[in-house]
Amino acid sequence: MSSIPWQDRPENSKDVMWRYSENPIIDRYAIPSSNSIFNSAVVPFEEGFAGVFRCDNKAVQMNIFAGFSKNGIDWDINHEPIVMQSGNTDMIESAYKYDPRVVFIEDRYWITWCNGYNGPTIGIGYTFDFKEFFQCENAFLPFNRNGVLFPQKINGKYAMLSRPSDNGHTPFGDIWISYSPDMKYWGEHRLVMKPTPFEDSAWQCTKVGAGPIPILTNEGWLMIYHGVINTCNGFRYAMGSALLDVDSPDKVKFRTQPYLLGPAEIYEMVGDVPNVVFPCAALHDTEEDKLTVYYGAADTAVAIAFGKLSEVIQFTKDNSL
Repeated sequence: MSSIPWQDRPENSKDVMWRYSENPIIDRYAIPSSNSIFNSAVVPFEEGFAGVFRCDNKAVQMNIFAGFSKNGIDWDINHEPIVMQSGNTDMIESAYKYDPRVVFIEDRYWITWCNGYNGPTIGIGYTFDFKEFFQCENAFLPFNRNGVLFPQKINGKYAMLSRPSDNGHTPFGDIWISYSPDMKYWGEHRLVMKPTPFEDSAWQCTKVGAGPIPILTNEGWLMIYHGVINTCNGFRYAMGSALLDVDSPDKVKFRTQPYLLGPAEIYEMVGDVPNVVFPCAALHDTEEDKLTVYYGAADTAVAIAFGKLSEVIQFTKDNSL
């Protein structure tokens, strides 16, 4: 496997996470049809990396596209969207697809996304090679967003985080976990985490949602998530972290009061939707103590940020609500 993208912390910086100096790594016009490319997923694949990218076209139709990279920074994204075949269902209707996540479990790569089926719900599919894709039953009734699978079964069952929502720009949002024996039928829904009271941590007081695939650590499941505050200028999205119990991930052990990364650079503050840092993927190297997070910037482009895995864990514990 190729080394994950990395850049050392800038001199004089004390931030727990820092941005890549050449951000954004994927421009809004990276393929001929695109209006924007953001909120996308990346995993190690063969000798490099593969990804599933949210590309909104110039009619602002939302769809997902496959892409490949040798180094995780320079990407070759297919010019045509992913075409799904039937997986465990013949019902593969989809009015739109956006905000994908990807994870390898057992023998294949599983993809989740926000799927348009009479409103937003969680679509599920899989691939073995990022060339052929198979769509499965939607996980939940509408309305739901931010479906994020765990990278291994928990107590013998697949597990997924999600955020029940409404049909619009949801002014609320809690993180829930659900379980499945077969990636078709989902139940045992449990609340994981709610927004905070405004006076306790305002950046995450309106809604929260899971981001990249959780990372198993000695301290629990490291969950990178987004938090939202509704300001006089609209929603503002920032990135935080939490540690969940290994065997019962509905139990939050620690959760950051301050954010890890918030909109501050021009490409995060100016775009189709201003003031958005929206994490969707993370690569990590435990031996080298590295964490690389891919995030959507202002609903327009893809950027990355870095941190020491051990420092992010310690920061989460030391600055917990």
